[in-house]
Amino acid sequence: MSAKILDGKVMAAEIKASLREKITGHGIKPGLAVILVGEDQASKVYVGGKEKDALEVGYHSELYRLPADSSQDDVLKLVKELNARKEINGILVQLPLPEHLDEELITNAIDPLKDVDGFTYNSAGRLFTGSPGLVACTPKGCIEMIRSTGVDIKGLNAVVIGRSNIVGKPMAMLLLARHATVTICHSKTRDLAAITSKADIVVAAIGRAKFVTADMIKEGAIVIDVGMNRDVNGKLCGDVDFDAVREKASYITPVPGGVGLMTRAMLMSNTHEAYMLQNPGK
Repeated sequence: MSAKILDGKVMAAEIKASLREKITGHGIKPGLAVILVGEDQASKVYVGGKEKDALEVGYHSELYRLPADSSQDDVLKLVKELNARKEINGILVQLPLPEHLDEELITNAIDPLKDVDGFTYNSAGRLFTGSPGLVACTPKGCIEMIRSTGVDIKGLNAVVIGRSNIVGKPMAMLLLARHATVTICHSKTRDLAAITSKADIVVAAIGRAKFVTADMIKEGAIVIDVGMNRDVNGKLCGDVDFDAVREKASYITPVPGGVGLMTRAMLMSNTHEAYMLQNPGK
């Protein structure tokens, strides 16, 4: 058996087309502001992709490039200004920030109704308690990819490898909300393979190239690869040994072309959702 590939490019294009149709039909133009501090090359690429998506969907898009030596007050002042602007519905501060800046403080300065990254304490608390709110883009995209398989998550055993606040923990909460039985594993987990090999769903977000091997996967499992690494030859790869695991899984995401594109699509989805939260009745 060879797994069906969950194509992030196709899914993301469908989501963006649907959003474009929605905003055109309602005559609205959600606004997204992205703040980039410094010259991190990966961040520049990510931000460029997000700006491209926003314009493609038909959003109002603003990009603020601040020098790497910007003070914390400078960044907080900009966030405060964007919080107050009605035409800006979503605010994203691109991480990582330069070391002298307090990511936690700056992230939580964003108005929760404009927190399209889903990183503020308010957003995280709403997810934890099952209250409506904006959800972190990567786990939200992972859930959409699992949902696209048509498999009912209810009652399945799901394993999340990774416990970060950005992916692992919110991913576990989203699976729990859909009535999966969830285990969170991490670098200190003992006998990891014994746990993952019993899982119907495996979400790998540990940041280690080709860490998840075929012997760790149950026959017919759904495998979602969040990782973005480079192998010994410098080629982009995920946390999953794709070629080997594909022969055991029922569905699998590729790297590149999988979760990363869905993360960007979910940012667009969150920006639309934020607009609707700020403009009820429209």
